[in-house]
Amino acid sequence: MSLPTPENHVDVLIIGAGPAGLMCANALVTAGVNVKIIDKLATRVTVGQADGVQPRTIEVLRSYGLSERLLQEGNQVHICTFYHPTPTGGIECKGRAPDIFVPTARYPFGVTLQQGGIEAIFLDSLKNHGVQVDRPRQPSAIEISDDPKELSSPSSYPVKVTLERLDAVDGQNRTEIVHAKFVVGADGAHSWVRKTLGIEMEGEQTDYIWGVIDMVPESDFPDLRNHAVINSTSGSAMIVPREGDTIRVYIQLSDTDIVDPLTGRVDKSRMSPEKLLSVAKKKFHPYKMDMKSLEWWTVYIIGQRVASSYSVKDRVFIAGDACHTHSPKAGQGMNASMNDTHNLAWKLAQVLKGWSNPSILKTYEHERRKYAQDLIDFDKEVAAFLSKGPPVANRGAAPRGPPAAVSQRFAQFASGIGVHYSQSAIVNTKYQRCAKNLVIGERMLPEIFVRSANIVPINIHDMLPADIRFKVLFFVGHLTKTKIAELNSFAEELSKPTSFLHKYSVDGNISTVFDIITIVAGTKENVNYLMVPAILRPHWSKVLLDDTDVIGTQGGRAYEKLGIDPKQISIVVVRPDGYVGTIIPSNALADLDNYFGSFLIGRSPRLSPLKPKL
Repeated sequence: MSLPTPENHVDVLIIGAGPAGLMCANALVTAGVNVKIIDKLATRVTVGQADGVQPRTIEVLRSYGLSERLLQEGNQVHICTFYHPTPTGGIECKGRAPDIFVPTARYPFGVTLQQGGIEAIFLDSLKNHGVQVDRPRQPSAIEISDDPKELSSPSSYPVKVTLERLDAVDGQNRTEIVHAKFVVGADGAHSWVRKTLGIEMEGEQTDYIWGVIDMVPESDFPDLRNHAVINSTSGSAMIVPREGDTIRVYIQLSDTDIVDPLTGRVDKSRMSPEKLLSVAKKKFHPYKMDMKSLEWWTVYIIGQRVASSYSVKDRVFIAGDACHTHSPKAGQGMNASMNDTHNLAWKLAQVLKGWSNPSILKTYEHERRKYAQDLIDFDKEVAAFLSKGPPVANRGAAPRGPPAAVSQRFAQFASGIGVHYSQSAIVNTKYQRCAKNLVIGERMLPEIFVRSANIVPINIHDMLPADIRFKVLFFVGHLTKTKIAELNSFAEELSKPTSFLHKYSVDGNISTVFDIITIVAGTKENVNYLMVPAILRPHWSKVLLDDTDVIGTQGGRAYEKLGIDPKQISIVVVRPDGYVGTIIPSNALADLDNYFGSFLIGRSPRLSPLKPKL
């Protein structure tokens, strides 16, 4: 007798427990969303795969409280070295440069740690919230309702997914049915979700073939612990130092190394770790390059593709490698994947909680697909440089510059620091002039202030946790008598039932949706934070001062660096993902109301005046 198929209901079903899926699950679970996450593998990845975490991703992980373990367990990469051929057929170092050449990076380095270690950080966080990955499970069918009413209702469950339990034994159910409000397909480059829903991948597969070895080396090469780019007469290679004594070596291969002459296809059986190392030795000559122990190896062809769509009916979304593929050597794959779902998760959470209109979900594809297209363009040039040497503008033209110049030109993009989201409902650039150096659509700069109440220095990033709330930063300038009078009048406007703070709050509680932070210009000797109106100081810790700490080594000059006039009152809205959504002058509150009104759901507020905690 067959067992009845169990059926369950969840807010969000996540298919795939790699970095993208785990980032999504962690972000949603910490926001109080009911999540189910599955993966077809019986256990997490333990060797190989992705291994580089770029500066912006470290910042993102910190916003979830997860960066400390990464920094403890991973390896920091600060320097990139460049090797060119010598007349005698060997290689020699021709340059050194910072691996991350971005002055505004809070973490001016990358961190390398094998993917399994990064996944473990997320898995432990999920465990602390009572969630674990259901393994081994895979989807076998997916149905999305065609009923417009069901699709438009955030409380409905319009997606039905049938799951197969791959470890079921006799007497156990082999399938289960999940009814979900939303589904996120983070199931990799060969995504079942993407293929089943008929989403095409647009782009091309290159002719570049590379091998990868993760190993503990035995070598006299002097830059084993630095990011090293090698262009030799035998082709290109690259070293990425990893945790412990491990290094990753990328090795350019020729058709004769790996392609079956009969089929014309890459045949991995023609390669082995020993053969890969033999090819590598030629590229590192005259340096010795042997292997003490092997951790992992693979061979791949570089594909550069982007999905034609990132969602179906705004109920099923794809993320990570499911919607973009590129070479791993620019260190962007895992970073792009995690930042996809970092972008998506807060929007899903706000819709599920009834804060935001479902239309906000359309900004996921608007923002992340454009980023993926830019990533492919970037990756093409990096892959071409590493496979053929510096690219040329025209046949016979001179190279564009040395490797260091290539590195610096793309540093903002490669680090993730320069990711820029264009105009949309959640990005409004009308008043960019109010903060000339703080770019709307880019992440909030990591300026250091001091808390006015106790002069303890704090990085503004540490006041912007990824908790799905909007952070509203009031730059109020110098607290002169005139300014205080202006602030009191401004506070009265903010306290009205028609103010955006009340119109879009939940149950009359402003702090549920909005986290208010006030930043004063002045000196620690002369500023009393209690002079700030109550609505602008919900807690003593929320009033910051643009001055140095007591020994003068941290903080100061933020108004100047951000291009904000301390004579004016300027409002900076930082989205839940840490990106600047808009900047508004205090005399344009109607525009700020219109900004939030374009995606947040207004309600009739029950006024509950903020009582500051002194």
